[in-house]
Amino acid sequence: MKIIGIDPGLSATGIGIVKGTGLKIETFSYGSIHTTQDNSLAGRLHHIFSELMALLKDEAPNLLVIEDVFSLKKYPKSGIALGRVSGIVLLAGYQAGIQAVEIPVREAKQVLTGNGNASKVQLEKAVRNLLSLTAPIRPYHASDALGLALIGLYRYSSGMQPGQSRRPNLSNG
Repeated sequence: MKIIGIDPGLSATGIGIVKGTGLKIETFSYGSIHTTQDNSLAGRLHHIFSELMALLKDEAPNLLVIEDVFSLKKYPKSGIALGRVSGIVLLAGYQAGIQAVEIPVREAKQVLTGNGNASKVQLEKAVRNLLSLTAPIRPYHASDALGLALIGLYRYSSGMQPGQSRRPNLSNG
């Protein structure tokens, strides 16, 4: 199964691709799509969309895993920009016929490091260890995206469909 993880960002959108089954990783790659403030917002979004569409066509992943939108109280405009980029990513996945799963950042950190409040450095080290790498993964957006792809591989390569839960459905009563 091939999974693409995406850490959306207006300046840099991280990309991570893993191929494998369950906990066995066959291959992986990573990088990012960069935009500059010299371009208009529409131009930047178009660039991300175009690059992502080409990548999805070339790689043909089975699943797209994206970091869910969040906003920090101190930086509300960042949350709005993140929402715009996330929308572009979801649209690209839809147009490419690839199912998308959104994972909250705290959940991703919890799964990968055991700490939902882990720093970018801790998250990068955890991803690097899972991939048996010695050199740091840069930029951090790419390591975040690889982490999302790894979660997708671990959760869904065993035949479990997005939206299903491994935990029993418990109800009160």
